[in-house]
Amino acid sequence: MSPPPKIKVTLQQIAKMIDHSLLHPTMTDEEVQAGLDIARKYQTATACVKPYSIPQAKAALEGSGVLVCPVIGFPAGNSTVEVKVFEAEKAVEAGGNEIDMVVNIGKVLSKDWEYVEKEIRAVNTAVTSKGAILKVIFENDFLQDEHIVKLCEICSSLDVAFVKTSTGYGFVKQPGGLYSYKGATVPHLRLMRKHSKEGVQIKAAGGVRTLDDLLYVMSLGVTRIGATATVAIIEEARARGIGDTPMEVDVKPMAGEDDGPAY
Repeated sequence: MSPPPKIKVTLQQIAKMIDHSLLHPTMTDEEVQAGLDIARKYQTATACVKPYSIPQAKAALEGSGVLVCPVIGFPAGNSTVEVKVFEAEKAVEAGGNEIDMVVNIGKVLSKDWEYVEKEIRAVNTAVTSKGAILKVIFENDFLQDEHIVKLCEICSSLDVAFVKTSTGYGFVKQPGGLYSYKGATVPHLRLMRKHSKEGVQIKAAGGVRTLDDLLYVMSLGVTRIGATATVAIIEEARARGIGDTPMEVDVKPMAGEDDGPAY
C-alpha cells in the first residue's frame, strides 16, 4: 500500500485559503461583527458577507489585509441580468473586493447557454471594470456533470477569476421529503479543475469543515474554500505545529470519499 500523499503548507497559506462565511439569513449585526473579528484575527482571505453588511465589513476590516467579499443574486440566482449587474456594481462601489454571484440555475438546467454566457459576461465586465474580481457559483447539487462542464467552459472563455461549487443553501428535496445538500464533492472538484483553464481558480464551498478537508481539496487544485469553521481549522493547524515555515503534512481523504487518492 502506497504512503499517503504529502503537501507543504504554512499557516498563512491555510488562512488565505479561507473566505470566512457570514451568510446565514438570521445573522444579527452583532453576530456579523463577531465573524468579522474572527476574519481579522485569523487573517483569512476575505469575509464573505451579504450586501447590506458591506459598510460594516469595510469598517471592521480596514487596514487588516482581509478583503470584503459580497454575494449577489444569492442564494437562488433568480434576479434578472440587469438587477445582478446593478447589485454587483453597487457592491463594488460600497467596498466589495471580490464578488460571488449565483448563476441563473433554471437557465443552466434549460441549457439556455446563450443567456447564461450573457449573464456571466455582463456581471464579470461590471465587476472587473471597477477593479474587483468575480466568482461564479454553480450550485452543483442541482446540476449534472454536463452542466458543470459547460459552465466551466463558459467561465474559462470569459476569464472569470473563480468558479465555485455551492452557496451552502442549495437544498435538494430527498426521497424521504427532507431537504439537504452535499456542497463541494471530490468528483465535482476534479471535474471543475479538469474543465477550467489554468487561470481560473476553484472555490469549494459547503462540506469543507476540517483542516484535513482543506488540505485534501488543496491537493486537488482548489485555491479557496468557503467556511464557517475557520477557528477550528486554523487552531487545528497550529496544534499540529504548522506555522510560518513550510511544513510537510499528510493528505487524508475527506470523510465519505472513497474515489481514490488525492493525486
